[in-house]
Amino acid sequence: MTISTKPKRLGFFTRVLDQADAGERYRLVSEQIIHAEKHGFDSAWVAQHHFHADEGGLPSPAVFLAHVGARTSHIRLGTGVITLPMENAIRVAEDTSVLDLLSNGRLEVGFGTGGTRESFETFGVDSDKRGEVYAANLQLVRDAWSGIRLNGGNHLYPTAPHLINHVWLATFSALGSKLAGLSGDGLMLSRTQPRDPQNPDASLSDIQNPIIDAYLNALPEGKTPRILGSRSLFVAEDRKRALQLAEYGLSDFAAKMAARGLPVQARNVEDLIRVFDSHVGTPDDVIASLKQDTALPRSTDLVFQVHSIDPPHEDILRSIELTAQYVAPALGWHKQLSSKLVAAE
Repeated sequence: MTISTKPKRLGFFTRVLDQADAGERYRLVSEQIIHAEKHGFDSAWVAQHHFHADEGGLPSPAVFLAHVGARTSHIRLGTGVITLPMENAIRVAEDTSVLDLLSNGRLEVGFGTGGTRESFETFGVDSDKRGEVYAANLQLVRDAWSGIRLNGGNHLYPTAPHLINHVWLATFSALGSKLAGLSGDGLMLSRTQPRDPQNPDASLSDIQNPIIDAYLNALPEGKTPRILGSRSLFVAEDRKRALQLAEYGLSDFAAKMAARGLPVQARNVEDLIRVFDSHVGTPDDVIASLKQDTALPRSTDLVFQVHSIDPPHEDILRSIELTAQYVAPALGWHKQLSSKLVAAE
């Protein structure tokens, strides 16, 4: 199966990590999403993380997206991702159904198995069984949305059978992407991935192209592929400032990884950018860098985030503007065409 090399949709992704307390983080990210909508972005995605503020600042994505949905009009709202093994599947089905109604049908639902072992323990889930729990919960969410009778003879209210066509599954592996393809779901690709010790110099494309192949080969005939390519990106008019902010943010991230026993081999900011699969600089710099990524043209959805560079809020807003004005169009995105394609689907 082949797909168009022209991406359809442009997205903004955040892990809600602005350097502020929780309330200010939520306010700043709301402004960033509103700004992205203003500049033509088609979707906005938020991650879910429990407990660890320096890894992610949002445990309740449905609550937050309901707030953002009330302040926006057409940008699609995505979870990237809900860590489903730690959730009550029926409550997830209920919350997403209500959120989709309140946002006038704008919800995209990404699921994953992620989370630290300590987080699973707090929720009373055996981390070693997360895959088994994930599969069972995912099926239960689908059944509930569809209106199938649940235990106790109850039916979900309100039902949301259409959300089954707006599910995305995150994976690092070809096996996971095959399962996403077989179920006809969207495939979510990460901004970076660990390297095999036997092939430490592999590019992100080297890792993700086989994942895309497995997904496309498993997708049922006639099912439209949905492939979300997430990438770390920071754009500025001033290359020097962009590199200074990248060095600060990525060095901090490398230090945190080293503290967890995962040392990073990097001598300078260029090494940090390469190791963390980031794209940094002026629009021309970033366009040239992204065009080296052979997995990205195979994506139907280009989704950009500033993590783990984490520049100040005003720089994020400007990066959003420059991405929409210069970077995304150079990769095949067209604002008017994108809106029509979204409406047609």
